Amino acid sequence: MANYIDVCNGDADGLCSVVQWRLYEPRAARLITGLKREIELLEQVQAAPGDELLVCDLSMQRNRQPLLRLLEAGAVVRYFDHHKVDAIPVHPRLEATIDVASDVCTSLLVDRYLNGRFRAWAVVGAYGDNLTGVAERLAMTLGLSFDDRRHLQALGESINYNAYGDGQNDVTLASARLYELLAGYADPLQFLRHEAIGKTLDTLRLNDLERARDVPPYWQDARVSVYLLPDVPWSRRVSGSLGNFLANAQVLRAHAVLTARAAGDFKVSVRAPLRAPDGAAEFCRLFGGDGRAGAAGIEHLPAGQLDQFIKAFSAAPWDAAPPARGD
Repeated sequence: MANYIDVCNGDADGLCSVVQWRLYEPRAARLITGLKREIELLEQVQAAPGDELLVCDLSMQRNRQPLLRLLEAGAVVRYFDHHKVDAIPVHPRLEATIDVASDVCTSLLVDRYLNGRFRAWAVVGAYGDNLTGVAERLAMTLGLSFDDRRHLQALGESINYNAYGDGQNDVTLASARLYELLAGYADPLQFLRHEAIGKTLDTLRLNDLERARDVPPYWQDARVSVYLLPDVPWSRRVSGSLGNFLANAQVLRAHAVLTARAAGDFKVSVRAPLRAPDGAAEFCRLFGGDGRAGAAGIEHLPAGQLDQFIKAFSAAPWDAAPPARGD
């Protein structure tokens, strides 16, 4: 008998992608997920011939070798993702849906594949991935009211917030446990009505964000801003939310949020300008990081490279388009 294994990033986009698929195709599947920066999750998977894997929102580039191992072991793999990959393996047991456009996330790819069957969850995933404009347009196709859209936006942003941290002690609820709660509802608005964790996460996120907004820029010029957060749990939790908040507040500016760590280095979240959401992953790769065109990160930036990082960040071609008339 085939085993079913779901593997995804533990943020809003990853979890909402799997929720959609399992509402469409219910199976007693084992979920493998983790914190936001736990990318190489396929390394944890062992599979036998005929086992079926669903992989969502994990860089194929970073998981290429374990993916090939699983395919050669006889597993069937369905892969949805929006991160850059140099070459997609050609294999009869691999079905890959990859789109790296800056206005796409994995939840939207699953939504396309399923012809909008569980679109409200795709809306939550898109809000969580800071694709607010895309999420708004998608939500309008469902006839959702302004208030309902704000509820789904808060849910997406809160699920995303819950995935940030250096370990499980930093987060409120393990991503696997949160998925179990989400997957019980075909409608995320019903989830919010019946599960207190939605409101709890939103309150914690807003409290942490309020603290972070009191931190002034460490360095900035006319095009970029750099923020340094202390080595404390709230800052590790809120780094992604702060990056998205800053990106939305100043759409022509690139932002970097660096969180200090006890080891003497920084964890970095980078946001390209929303008006020209490109170059974040390319920039982060200069320092051993990765990500997407509009949002990327660096897991370990040595403190001794801080000045070099700032100079490179300022010099990078963050060529935002001019404001539209009326902005």
